[in-house]
Amino acid sequence: MAISDEERFNSPASAKRRGPVELRRGQARVPQSDRFLLDTADGTSFTHTDPWRVLRIQSEFVEGFGTLSELGPAVSVFGSARSLPGSRWYQTGEAVGRLLSEAGLAVITGGGPGSMEAANKGAVEAGGVSVGLGIELPFETGLNDWVDLGINFRYFFVRKTMFVKYAQGFIVLPGGFGTLDELFEAMTLVQTQKVTSFPIVLIGTEFWKPLLDWVRGTLLEEGMISAKDLDLVHLVDDPAEAVKLIIADSAGHRSL
Repeated sequence: MAISDEERFNSPASAKRRGPVELRRGQARVPQSDRFLLDTADGTSFTHTDPWRVLRIQSEFVEGFGTLSELGPAVSVFGSARSLPGSRWYQTGEAVGRLLSEAGLAVITGGGPGSMEAANKGAVEAGGVSVGLGIELPFETGLNDWVDLGINFRYFFVRKTMFVKYAQGFIVLPGGFGTLDELFEAMTLVQTQKVTSFPIVLIGTEFWKPLLDWVRGTLLEEGMISAKDLDLVHLVDDPAEAVKLIIADSAGHRSL
């Protein structure tokens, strides 16, 4: 008895392949990949699909790795984009950038204004390497004028990988949600041993102490963290002490 085309199409043996993906029955009712490539009628719609985004993400990793692979020893400095020139935290950022450069370390920031700009400025004025890893945001206008080596990213997670992969440690000045996001991601990576010998130094006892008190008084008391997790960060007020801790703690080999 002859098998109809419909029956043949719905048979498990009539699987269609799209690269490594195997499709059967109703899932196989898709145009060939070559048709998507050669048929120009769809215009630019493909550039808004997930497969295209994967390529774009891949290109950001390749660009970041290629640009920063020969950077040498570096430290990522975080802090608020809202710190005004001449303010306490802006001046602290300048001091951090200068001291890191004088110690032979490149300075990596998010490339924005405020404390990020201050650290880049301090690095440049001390003759060091000033790096900015920017991100597309609706309320920022690109890399600050003190960035000598800059990369702009579309995706936060790619950018954050670069912050960690090419730095020997973090120095964190007071900041908002973005700074807290970067801080807790770094703490999580150290806690879970995704990175080793990775010092994290907070500058500003008055600013950070309430947060650390909550960590001790709530997270630790509720059993959400271990007592040893409290040692993941150092808390100081002096930029020179922060840099000294970074140098001392990052002396060992670190891998990501």
